[in-house]
Amino acid sequence: MVYTMKIYVDGGCRGNGQPGSIAAAAACIQHRSGNYNCFTRVVNESPDGDPPTNQRAEITAIIIALEIAVEKYRELDGNPYLELEIFSDSKYAVNCMNEWIYKWERNGYINSAGNPVANQDLIREASGLDDDLNEEGRVTYTWIPRERNEVADKWCNKELDEIEEQRKYADLT
Repeated sequence: MVYTMKIYVDGGCRGNGQPGSIAAAAACIQHRSGNYNCFTRVVNESPDGDPPTNQRAEITAIIIALEIAVEKYRELDGNPYLELEIFSDSKYAVNCMNEWIYKWERNGYINSAGNPVANQDLIREASGLDDDLNEEGRVTYTWIPRERNEVADKWCNKELDEIEEQRKYADLT
């Protein structure tokens, strides 16, 4: 038996990488009916205290998707073969998971310029989840144009709007 999941992800940042920037991530699992269940998360600064960025948000969205997949898979009876496809409009996130991560792991997370890989805390977390799920089947990451990622984009922007609203309210009190 094969258990198939399709999850659309998006991350966004307003004020990308600048002090005071806000970032959010969303992952939307598509059901056979065509309906979605969506999950969002605020993206925090890096462990070094750097402000959030679009790239951190995009990788966080993949982490959310992988966490959803792990949870859903554990709820199943038996051990079906897993077919998980994660769709993202971020070439950076897709390339991280499909190509660059293997080079970085071999090079001790040093990039081709000889510098530590940015966002490696999140990339390592995503890699661990990916490894766990690949033991149950196959995980693929597919780049799609932004127009095909409307649901995840909507939920990401909804979370960003809520963060902005909370900040405005906090500034008034």
